[in-house]
Amino acid sequence: MEKGLIPFWEAAYQDENVTAFSSEPNATIKEFEYLLSRQSHIIDIGCGEGQNAFYFAKQGYCNVDAFDISENGIAKLQQRCKKENIRLNAFTADLITYRFEKNYDMVMSFGTLHFVSKTDWKAMINRAKAYTNIGGIHIMQIFTDTVPASEDIAPFAIGLAKDEEIKELYNDWEILQFKSYTFEDEHPGVPKHLHASNKIVARKILI
Repeated sequence: MEKGLIPFWEAAYQDENVTAFSSEPNATIKEFEYLLSRQSHIIDIGCGEGQNAFYFAKQGYCNVDAFDISENGIAKLQQRCKKENIRLNAFTADLITYRFEKNYDMVMSFGTLHFVSKTDWKAMINRAKAYTNIGGIHIMQIFTDTVPASEDIAPFAIGLAKDEEIKELYNDWEILQFKSYTFEDEHPGVPKHLHASNKIVARKILI
């Protein structure tokens, strides 16, 4: 992410009456939630306001971690957890330098990886794979260069993937789902625009 520029979502993170992206969890985590138990260890990388991690914690999952580089995003998530008496370990960290301290049963990241270089997001995925339990799953969503980055994210989207590029990193795992798609999006103060995206759900298998 370019230094000196402030992305639009930082303003939304500081306003409790505005949601930068969505207050609802991503549908894919609900689709594959059946693979988890309430004791599963879950981490959300680049969680933003944390709607996905918050969903799991509210459902009674007791080992949920979530981090983001944005202090405002984490503060907003922590405040929401405090307000609703939800237990969740939310903290500030940079995915480029983050090092795992334990194994996980689910690692997820939505709409974040393309904000660092390809070298960095690939390194993060490989670190996450190493710290995933056998049978554990990854749900990763990344923007691709199939369509140009929209004006709101163009200065920050330095690591757009090639279509299916992320899939190559999971050729030693069981791929449960892979989607390549384009969708229309809009945010507070930002007009409608298009994003191209890949989303992969993969499970670590014993080789």
